[in-house]
Amino acid sequence: MGNHLFKLFAGKDNKTLDLGRVLWAMSFISYFSATFFAVFMHNQALDYAMWAVGAGTLLAAGGGALALKSGTEPDHKDTPDA
Repeated sequence: MGNHLFKLFAGKDNKTLDLGRVLWAMSFISYFSATFFAVFMHNQALDYAMWAVGAGTLLAAGGGALALKSGTEPDHKDTPDA
């Protein structure tokens, strides 16, 4: 399980931890946490459409950033796909 979780945040070679993917996941977790505290702890109303726009923006920005930096990731041809 731990190896599969590491590969989720690894680069193309599945050996190097990618800071961009880790920060992308952390930003999405903090988005969920902020929503949880606003809705359940402070009883604020949630506009689902605006929340979805924010979540979509986070996903698109993270994906775009990873696409822009994809050329700088190490690529090992001898890495087996396990």
